[in-house]
Amino acid sequence: MKKTIKRIAIFGIVAILIFLAICSILIGLTYIFSEKVDFDINKIKYTSSIIEMYDKNNCPIKDASIGSNFVKFNTLNKYTVDAFISIEDKEFYNHKGLNYKRMISAMIKNITSFKIKEGASTITQQLIKNTHLTNEKTFSRKINEIVLAKECEKKLTKDEIMEYYLNIIYFGDNCYGIENASMHYFSKHAKDLNLQESATLAGMIKSPNTYSPIKNVDKTVQRRNIVLQEMFNDKKIDFNTFNNAKLSKLQTQVSSINNNELNSYSMACLEEASRILNMPIKQIAIGEYKIYTYFDKNKQNELSNSLSYFSNGDDCAGISINSNGEIEAYFGKSKIKLLTAKRQPGSALKPILVYGPALNENIVSPLTQINDEKIDINGYSPSNINNKYYGYISVRDSVAKSLNVPAVKVLSYVGTKKAKNYASKCGIQFDNNDENLSLALGGMTYGTTLKELAGAYTIFPSGKYTEPKFINYITDKNGKIIYRNKTSKVNVLREDAAYLMTDMLKTCAKTGTGRKLGNLPFDVATKTGTVGQTFNTDAWNISFTTQDIVGVWIGNVDNKKISTVGGGAPTDIVKLYFERIYSTNKPAKFKIPTSVYTEKIDSLSLNEEHVVYKANNFIPEKYIVDELFSKFNPPKEKSNKFISCKPPTLRGKIENNKAVLQFEAQDYLIYELYKIEDGEDELLSVTANSKGLCTQTFDIDKKTKYYIITKIKNYADNTEIVSDKSNIIELMPLNNSIILKDFSKTSKIKVRLFA
Repeated sequence: MKKTIKRIAIFGIVAILIFLAICSILIGLTYIFSEKVDFDINKIKYTSSIIEMYDKNNCPIKDASIGSNFVKFNTLNKYTVDAFISIEDKEFYNHKGLNYKRMISAMIKNITSFKIKEGASTITQQLIKNTHLTNEKTFSRKINEIVLAKECEKKLTKDEIMEYYLNIIYFGDNCYGIENASMHYFSKHAKDLNLQESATLAGMIKSPNTYSPIKNVDKTVQRRNIVLQEMFNDKKIDFNTFNNAKLSKLQTQVSSINNNELNSYSMACLEEASRILNMPIKQIAIGEYKIYTYFDKNKQNELSNSLSYFSNGDDCAGISINSNGEIEAYFGKSKIKLLTAKRQPGSALKPILVYGPALNENIVSPLTQINDEKIDINGYSPSNINNKYYGYISVRDSVAKSLNVPAVKVLSYVGTKKAKNYASKCGIQFDNNDENLSLALGGMTYGTTLKELAGAYTIFPSGKYTEPKFINYITDKNGKIIYRNKTSKVNVLREDAAYLMTDMLKTCAKTGTGRKLGNLPFDVATKTGTVGQTFNTDAWNISFTTQDIVGVWIGNVDNKKISTVGGGAPTDIVKLYFERIYSTNKPAKFKIPTSVYTEKIDSLSLNEEHVVYKANNFIPEKYIVDELFSKFNPPKEKSNKFISCKPPTLRGKIENNKAVLQFEAQDYLIYELYKIEDGEDELLSVTANSKGLCTQTFDIDKKTKYYIITKIKNYADNTEIVSDKSNIIELMPLNNSIILKDFSKTSKIKVRLFA
């Protein structure tokens, strides 16, 4: 038994040694054949926080600052440094750049999974990664990181490495370095941080967005307490200190310093550049890269001025994208970063998720009638604003009034899976739980960003989506172009479906929730959105012309009540912005594609039967409405209204020796009333444009017969259709005649009816 155990142990050790040998060979080969990066101490000591940027005309714009304020190591409290060491690198002062035990454990997991899942990075390695390397997770990058970390340890002392590390790491919200983070989140210098605040910042760097003390307080406290626990385990603090700090309430005091920069166009460009180059923003500054943008100074000024004009203390943001998907202006006002803030889009999502797909699938046309009524679909019972319902209403009017019930019904016709597929092609991101019909009203798990939502509207009116970008191209410090934006368009909607949606959104701007834009002297399409139950938390307006898409959001990231709706301040801001940027050059009209045409529709059938029929040649003009249709989804049947003009039933009686005649009239027919007296037919009256019970009275002195002939005009060739005679009635005056109250009952008056 002992021999068996001994053999197994020996076999295990040999297997591990063979495995490690293979790993070493693989690592060596990777290093030999990978691109090597040289250690440059100047990159670590580089303290500049300025990055050169240029506008759409390649003219210099205000350089972007990444907000780095250098703080000396010896000014920091000991527990501030200890917090980072306990959570990030317990053996920092003992190793020479690498923690081999952690590396071997991570290496085994990474190689067996054939991907980099765990890094086991020391603080020295993190410093190297943030100053010398990209963010890509590859073996070659990891090997370069290891080699450079060893070199770094030879050139710098431990305290110097810690000092540069604390001044380079990212804490979210445009905060690079502990001094800047301390000022932003706690309005104090880093040297004045207390234990709880130090532990909070140390815990953040794993995921600044997830553990933001502004956005996610509960998660931040949990992470802070983990740091405190590690400090206690490492005997950096005693139990009472640990316990008191753990039970303390997280108290932030967000500073307004740097907030303008936080939600600026330049900061948005830096974040896009970081994703493009796959490197930290700090490294972009260190590498002296130059960023060439689509920035339009005039539009930027007008957008920020328009937002500021209507500002009332709520958070707000605006974005302006041209028809090529180039972001020319962006501005936000908040204590936290708004560019990536996800909010519920409300009804502003309907054209992208509901009506656009329904048009493209030939499920509806702008004139399709939807019954706006209180409904319950498997327990889901959406309601309109103020619980007001309109009965049968067209899709066009449903969009303009931003009605909820019709939107939910149309989404049920399309299907959530298919609708989400359309919206996803437009850049809208959904959670796996976003499956129910509340999506029609913008009810998403996490919501969407202003950039995503406004960008989705680039599909109108061409039908093609273009992902919005801030950056045109990037060069290195020697002027070599290392990135250029290659605009690609994704087909989402047919051109006809996209135009019909655009035209309905023009109606929204003329008479609907965005009607404040109705008097602008050029074509504009718009959609508003308001989010809230007991009170409003978000208000949107997304509008576009043939040249620009502009999106405005007003709300509060902490979900406080706002005092506006989508058709209020956001629409006012859009209007002011459009008035200013188009003050001299108005945009062209939306161009109707050849696949869209105008059809004449029978409005009587529409109102009475709620069915869309093409008008026939006999329908009077007042009963004809013109509507746009796709050639792929035209109305197929022609109305049978007015084709025949069957006369009504004529009824008569004698009152006060006068003939009283009655019939039910339709206002689209002409009625000629005749009498037959002594064998001669004589026209008594012509009735037109009357609807309902028509009563006419005539003198009578002898037995007289009466009938009606009905006529209808053929508006195609100006001819008339004439009906047969109606029923013929005969009346005779009598002395002391009896008044007949009910024409259907037999009276003492002689009345004879003829077929």
